[in-house]
This record gives sequence, C-alpha cells and structure tokens, in this order.
Amino acid sequence: MNSTVAIEGMEFYAHHGCFPEERIIGTWFTVDLYMEADTEKSQISDSLEDTVNYAEVYTKVKEEISIPSKLIEHVARRIVDRVLRDYPTVLSIRIKLSKMNPPLGERIRQVSISFGKDRSDITASK
Repeated sequence: MNSTVAIEGMEFYAHHGCFPEERIIGTWFTVDLYMEADTEKSQISDSLEDTVNYAEVYTKVKEEISIPSKLIEHVARRIVDRVLRDYPTVLSIRIKLSKMNPPLGERIRQVSISFGKDRSDITASK
C-alpha cells in the first residue's frame, strides 16, 4: 500500500546564491518533501525500521542544504537524489525549496523551485 510521507516546513539558515554577498551573509530557506513509499509493512508492524524515518530524512536534508550552491535548483536536486539513494522504499519524491527574502531590490517574500522525481528516473539514466 503506497502512502505519502510528508515533511513540511523545514527551516534552515544557509548560504546559497549567485551573488557573493548571499554566500557570505546567508538567508532562510524552507523545504517541503513529499515521499511516496510502500508503508503497508509498517502499518502492520508498528516498527520504525519498516517505514521512512522522517527524523533521519530531516538530518540528511540539513546536511545537503548546508553545502553552499549558487542555485536553489542544484540544492533541491542534491536533496532529492540523496533521499532516493538512501531510502530504497521511497518510490518517488516531490520537493519544494524556497529562498526567503531574496535580494532582488524589491520586497519579495520568497522564490521557489518545485519538482518531482521517480525511482524509475534513476534506473533509466544508468
């Protein structure tokens, strides 16, 4: 039985951007992840080992977002690839990564990138 395991509203202070100042000063980012996984075994067993451990996923997202990049697209792709690599039970993943208060000369709350990736995308590219 496939279910969606969601981790929403993760907030991180990180140093991403095309401008040198962004990589020095940093800003806040938010991440929402939606992972489709087979959770039937965990629904019966009530065992954390049989599902996607969202505490572990959070730690991996934190590790990836702490690596500076110029583009949020690059950061989001690293996060998605890491989750798919580390969690074989995740069949597909959708991410929304938002950069809060981007330095665009005007007041803008956030800019975001959203996309999804299926496990089959990994096997097809090999």
